[in-house]
Amino acid sequence: MIGKAVDIPTADGTMDGYAAYPAGDGPFPLVVMFMDIWGLRDELFALARQVASHGYYCVVPNLFYRKGKITFVRRNAAGKMVSFDTLPKDLQAEMQKLGRGIDRAMVRTDVAAILDFCRDEPVDPGPAGAIGFCLGGRIAFLATQEFPDRFRATASLHGVFLVTDAPDSPHRLIGRMRGEVYCGHAEHDKFSAPELLAALAQSFHGRDDLTYRHNLHIGADHGYSLPDRDVHDAAATAADWHEIVAMFERMLKPSAKP
Repeated sequence: MIGKAVDIPTADGTMDGYAAYPAGDGPFPLVVMFMDIWGLRDELFALARQVASHGYYCVVPNLFYRKGKITFVRRNAAGKMVSFDTLPKDLQAEMQKLGRGIDRAMVRTDVAAILDFCRDEPVDPGPAGAIGFCLGGRIAFLATQEFPDRFRATASLHGVFLVTDAPDSPHRLIGRMRGEVYCGHAEHDKFSAPELLAALAQSFHGRDDLTYRHNLHIGADHGYSLPDRDVHDAAATAADWHEIVAMFERMLKPSAKP
């Protein structure tokens, strides 16, 4: 396994990140992993290596690079990262401002830069996957909608603001997406309220060229899928990864199909 820091030139500066891929001969299908609001850290790099172990080139970009190399890590006495709601209000506001500052145009710029960067990496130019957590779950939808000819497998785990009143809300532009989409939701999560999940599901209704699967994990909290978190739910996370690995295998490795 190869893991390395990367610097990706963009129209707005240099986006730092991390990439992991098998040590054997490539090229490998691309999977872009979009970080949560907490920023880049070793926890995400380990997840990238987990994805790469299945035969993919997985890159994790720093979505906050326009503001710098920013990471929010706060731990409890047990050494686990604490939940957002336990943070001081001023820190919550700072994190929310950064997250909400990433708009669709920025995502389009950044993903275009990632795809361009990957031309010189051991990356197959065929179908790509996207996976995101929290903030990154929304970004994964945007990336797929902005580059539907490339992204054909999208996973969002406890994604935020997938359904809003904005004209470019992710759920309003489902028509741009192709392939398969999987969403993992937590029961105890304001972003997974029943009316929001119903609106999201309705957006996928009637599509012959797009498959939507989802799980609502009973008892789980927002952030459940991240192994270093105080709310990590191992069973829910295992169920998600079972779906995601199978989806990537189907959609990104067509040669593996019988």
